Amino acid sequence: MSDTPVLLETETARLPLPPRQEMRVFAVANQKGGVGKTTTAINLGTALAQAGQRVLLIDFDPQGNASTGLGISRQARRVTSYEVLLGGKPIAAAAVETAIPRLSVIPASVDMTGAEVELVGLERREFRLKEALDGPKPVYDYVLIDCPPSLGLLTLNALVAADAVIVPLQCEFYALEGLSHLMRTIERVRRALNPRLNIAGVVLTMFDKRNNLSEMVASDVREHFGDKVYKTAIPRNVRLSEAPSHGLPVVTYDPKSAGAVAYGRLAGEFLKREEALSPR
Repeated sequence: MSDTPVLLETETARLPLPPRQEMRVFAVANQKGGVGKTTTAINLGTALAQAGQRVLLIDFDPQGNASTGLGISRQARRVTSYEVLLGGKPIAAAAVETAIPRLSVIPASVDMTGAEVELVGLERREFRLKEALDGPKPVYDYVLIDCPPSLGLLTLNALVAADAVIVPLQCEFYALEGLSHLMRTIERVRRALNPRLNIAGVVLTMFDKRNNLSEMVASDVREHFGDKVYKTAIPRNVRLSEAPSHGLPVVTYDPKSAGAVAYGRLAGEFLKREEALSPR
């Protein structure tokens, strides 16, 4: 596998960039399933790592799809996000290196299915992940948290721990209706638990330029959220669907595919925004 940053092909990126001065944490969240949330977490994380950034992906979804999509076998998931959240295990003990240089993952296990119930009776139940991330850990530039498709205590932990939220949004009829619920939750978390939380950006996924509905949804989302919406839209792409079955991000599975190129551009756009927020 080549270690050459795929982002060098994009006009928005000036890479590789030096490491950040401080770690930034992003929740990749949408309460709707099937919107490309895990695909975005995996491929954005991979593209950032290929751009020279040190990235940790936390699989917080009980289904464990991000772990599988990065080739982490069930046998290799000895210390998981469940143990970090409820067992007091440090980040360093759970992080597993992937085949992509500079990209590590904290895998999920089926134990996360019961975590919502177990959290209910605990003190500071919303701060468990934040406290783990505030503790001793390896040095990362970016942490991406792949949230479950719900707005329960797992997602709430991610939102409390995060600096900002990346929202993958499928170009479909009910997209804005679902997004409004997430926006209200983010606002409540900002007021009550995490005043620094904001929207980093909305990623339009499963975009089909041949479909008038995709164009209409994209136009509506951009009208509502303005420059919060990333210019890069992720197209419907067969390679994006195939890659997880091989335990690979599409960025490495087929770097020249439309999906891989789009995620490379998204990462370039992401880094450009980050550089504007915090000059290196």
